[in-house]
Parts: sequence; structure tokens; C-alpha cells
Amino acid sequence: MSDKIAHLDTNTFSSAVASATPTLVDFWAPWCGPCKAIAPILDELSTELDGKLKIAKVNVDDNGELAAQYGVRAIPTMLLFKGGQLADTFVGMMDKASLKAKLAGKI
Repeated sequence: MSDKIAHLDTNTFSSAVASATPTLVDFWAPWCGPCKAIAPILDELSTELDGKLKIAKVNVDDNGELAAQYGVRAIPTMLLFKGGQLADTFVGMMDKASLKAKLAGKI
């Protein structure tokens, strides 16, 4: 996994998403097949969009309260934060081109 992707928990989440740089947070679990499939895409995007977008991950097994707080009911769910505010939500596996298209104009 890319060293550009931060792993967040309840202690680090708020400060990470309050960044001036938009932050995409991937809610995932180790047992989730689609989560494993999207991980390399997020790794690539963390490099391609470096400086424009930060990418972080939250393990829902270890941080269920964060998942509940943001209404995450299915994984993978990716939440886009701008200036600490939730700007968009993307649910489910998608290919790189689709995810980049959804992010275009929002970062």
C-alpha cells in the first residue's frame, strides 16, 4: 500500500479531514473482497493526485463508531471531505476511470 495513504481512527479522523486539501476516506474491512479490489486503484490515485487530494482509510471493524456516525452501511464507501465538511459519498466498487470522473471538478 502507498505510504501516501493514512490509516485513520477516532483519534485522528477529525484533524485529517479538516485539511485544506480535499480528503477521500475509504471505509473498508480486511474481509471485504471489493475493498481489496479497490485498494490498488486508491494507491495509484494517491500518487497521481498528490497535492490535489489526500486519501485515507478507516477500518470499519476497528472503528465502527465512525462508520455509524457517517451512515456507512455498505463497504467500500468513500467519503469526500473538503475543509472538514462532507462533500460527497461514493458507495461500492468502481474502476479507476469511474472514480476519477466522479472526483473531477470536486477536488
